[in-house]
Amino acid sequence: MDRKRLGWMAAATLVLGSVIGVGAGLLTLLLYGIEQLMLGYVEGAAAPGPFGVPAVRRAISVTVGLSVAGVIWWLLRTRTTKVPSVKKAVAGDRMPVWQTIVHVCLQIFIVGTGASIGREVAPRELGAMLAQRFCDLFRLDDVDRRVVVAVAAGAGLGGVYNAPFAGMFFAVEILLADVAIERVAFGLGMSAVAAFVAATVKGRHVFYDIALMQNDLTPTIMLAALLIGVACGVAGAWFRRGSQWAESHKPTGTAILWQMPLAGVLTGLIAIVVPQIMGNGRAAAQLGFSTVSLMQGLGLAAGDDVAMNAVAAAEQGIADGSSSTGTPVSPWTLLGLDGQQSQLAVVLLVLVVTFVAKAVATLLTIRSGASGGVLQPGIALGSTLGAMIGVLWTLAFPADSVTACALIGAAALLSASQQAPLMAMCLVLELTAAPSAFYVPVGLGVAVSAFLSRQLLRK
Repeated sequence: MDRKRLGWMAAATLVLGSVIGVGAGLLTLLLYGIEQLMLGYVEGAAAPGPFGVPAVRRAISVTVGLSVAGVIWWLLRTRTTKVPSVKKAVAGDRMPVWQTIVHVCLQIFIVGTGASIGREVAPRELGAMLAQRFCDLFRLDDVDRRVVVAVAAGAGLGGVYNAPFAGMFFAVEILLADVAIERVAFGLGMSAVAAFVAATVKGRHVFYDIALMQNDLTPTIMLAALLIGVACGVAGAWFRRGSQWAESHKPTGTAILWQMPLAGVLTGLIAIVVPQIMGNGRAAAQLGFSTVSLMQGLGLAAGDDVAMNAVAAAEQGIADGSSSTGTPVSPWTLLGLDGQQSQLAVVLLVLVVTFVAKAVATLLTIRSGASGGVLQPGIALGSTLGAMIGVLWTLAFPADSVTACALIGAAALLSASQQAPLMAMCLVLELTAAPSAFYVPVGLGVAVSAFLSRQLLRK
C-alpha cells in the first residue's frame, strides 16, 4: 500500500462516508415529511404504522403515490438514460446524476405514501452514484473503482439504518463476494462514518423495540431456533423466488401507467383491514416483536399499542355474527372455543393474515414496476413467522418468549431470502440492539435457514 492508495482510501472513508451519511439522513427526513403530508403521521417507536390514520386516507395515499411514481418512472425509463442497479454499477455501468437522484427520491416517496416495499435501495444507489464521481476525481482503475462503489453502496445501507456491520457485510458478502481483510476494514470504516453522520442528521433511535424479550437464554430456545430456521429457510427461499419472478416480469413500456395505480388500489384495499402492511415493513415486524404482550394471560388488557391495534382491528373484522338477542357473537364461540382459546386464535389469525398480506402486497408492488428493496419486508415476514411459531412454542415452554422467536425468525428469513447470512444477522441485531447473548440462538437459526434455503434454491 503506497501513499497514494492510502490517501484515497482515507479520503473515501472520511469524506465520501460523510457525504453518504448526510444523504442517508436527509432521505430519512424526506420519508418523515412525506408520511406527515400524505398520511398525517410520522413513523416512530410509538407509531411504527398508520394505525390511527383513517382507512380512506390510507387507501388514497398509496394509490396516489404509486400513480404519480408510475408516470415519472415511465418517463425516466423511456425518455432518458436508465438508472442501472447497484450490482451493475459495481460492474462498471454508469449511474447518471440527476436521473439517479430522481429515482432515489421516488423510492422514498412511494414508501412514505404507504407502498409495501423497502427503502434501503435508495441510499445504496445514492452511495454508488457518489462513489463513481469520487473515483473519477482520483482516477482510480477498474479494480479499485469496483471496490469503492460496492463499499459506498454498503455505507448507504449502514447510514440509513445506523447499521455499520450490515453495511460492510452487504458490500463484501453480496456485491463483492470477497471477504478480504482490506475490504472488510475499508467497508466497515466507511459504513461507520456514514452511520455516525446520518444519525447526527436524523437522530438516534432503535428501529425495533424488543423490550419484552426474555432476559436469559434457555436450552429450549435453542431448540426453537432450529425449528424456526427450518420454517424460515423454506419461506425465505419462496420469497426470494417470488421477488425474482416479480422483478423479471416488471412492465417495460406503457403498462406501468396502469399497473402501478392498480397496485396502489389493491394495496389500499388490503390496508383498510391490515394497515400494518403499509410502508417498508416496520409496523408488521414490530407486530411480531410485540406479540408477547398479547400472550400475557392471552388477553388484550396489557399489550403494546402496535399489537393491540392490529388485534382490535382483526376482532372487529371477524366478529360479524350475532346472538338471538342481537349481541355480537365471536365466531370462535360458535366453534366451541373458550375465552383463552379464542384470544389465542385471534393472535394467530392476525399474524397469519399479516404474513400473507405483506408478502402479497410486496410482490404485487414489485411486479407493477416499482423500484425498491426487500430487506425490510423480509424482516417483517420473518418476525411474523417466528412469532407464529413462538405463540405455540411458549405454551409448552413458558420460560421462552415470543419476542425471542420473532427475533430469530426475522434474521433467519432475511438470511434465506438474501442468501447473505452475515449481513442478515448483523442487520437484525443492529436494528433491534439485541443483547449479545442472543447472538447464539439467532446465529443457529440463521445457519439452518441459510443452509436449507440454499439447497432448495439449487433445486
